[in-house]
Amino acid sequence: MTEARTNRNHKDSVFTRLFSEKSNLLELYSAISGKSYPESTKIEIVTLSDVLYMNQINDIAFVMEDRLIVLIEHQSSVNNNMPLRMLQYLSAEYDIIVDRKNLYKEKRIMIPSPEFIVLYNGDKKFPDYKELKLSDSFKFKTPDLYLELVVRVYNINKGRNAEMASRSPVLSGYEEFISEIKENLKSMELREAIKLAVKTCISKNILVSFLERHSSEVENMLRGEWNMDEAIEVRCEEAREDEREEILDLIKKGYTLSDIENHLRRQIRPATA
Repeated sequence: MTEARTNRNHKDSVFTRLFSEKSNLLELYSAISGKSYPESTKIEIVTLSDVLYMNQINDIAFVMEDRLIVLIEHQSSVNNNMPLRMLQYLSAEYDIIVDRKNLYKEKRIMIPSPEFIVLYNGDKKFPDYKELKLSDSFKFKTPDLYLELVVRVYNINKGRNAEMASRSPVLSGYEEFISEIKENLKSMELREAIKLAVKTCISKNILVSFLERHSSEVENMLRGEWNMDEAIEVRCEEAREDEREEILDLIKKGYTLSDIENHLRRQIRPATA
């Protein structure tokens, strides 16, 4: 595996840009896991570069201590199909990690153990912690479970999972930054809300280095993220009135909610300029 696999062409989110800095990523994972990893701990970012997968899961995948960890941030409601999406993503990762020729050899192939984490900071009600399981999607439940995949979801809105946030100044700062934007949006447009949040956080000594280095990029990235989420919500509302038949037809054809979401995303082009 090489870092060249990371998608250089994909338009980063602020979350991705912030936590793709390896020191920040190590601090974040230490906070989530409740362990203390030294700065010398090796981390290799292995986020898939395939655009198809970036449409589905667009944050960070990394290998650390023989574990393959997929980390995602969600600003809208958490998708209950996340375990299935993670399974597809994991399969693609292993397909790259493992030389297919070795699959037919007698010697056992050793692979990094997977771990799946979602950090939620949307506005809809959500508990501090929840597990999403692949088995909940099985049409037929058997006494013996032959396949399981568990996604751990943490609510990182300001004030939630406070103990975890206290272990990571970067995560705490990110929560504060997003909270400032949400508060500003109550009385101003998105562009002004982001600009004011950047100034406020810098004045409070929050994420100063990151925000000073990436202030213009942060604005463009966040506008794109917020506009996309809003556009999808509006499109879904319209679908309830004008496109319900199309959605029902896609469901009848076997499309998952994730497929339908991606279908809607491809039809939406949010302004980022």
